Amino acid sequence: MPDQEKIVFTRAEEKNGQGTSRLRIAVIGGRETVMGFKALGLTTCPAANAQEAREALRHLTRDSEDYAIIYIEETLAAQLSAEIDIFKDSPTPAIILIPGREGSIGLGQSALKQAVERAVGTNILGD
Repeated sequence: MPDQEKIVFTRAEEKNGQGTSRLRIAVIGGRETVMGFKALGLTTCPAANAQEAREALRHLTRDSEDYAIIYIEETLAAQLSAEIDIFKDSPTPAIILIPGREGSIGLGQSALKQAVERAVGTNILGD
């Protein structure tokens, strides 16, 4: 279960033209990785293993449509590729891989390169 979340930004509500809807940002990762984000007001979901990360991702995406961005620690994301792939062509939530406390394993950069290549049609970022 995510910790208490704070509002991060808003967007205009399209349906019925009523007010604004509030979109949030969440972080899934090891306790050491996510706690720094809590101070910034992001929803934090500490996960000790892939199963806990999977449950947090399901909670954030099924129980709520309020998350525009979900950051996931690379080491956990490596084990959640099937679940993450479901959202790769969806505008929300944008799932962004971040390095953990141990540093990057290259998944985030690889995912960014693939997304840019899909959008532009060629590799403009180089190797």
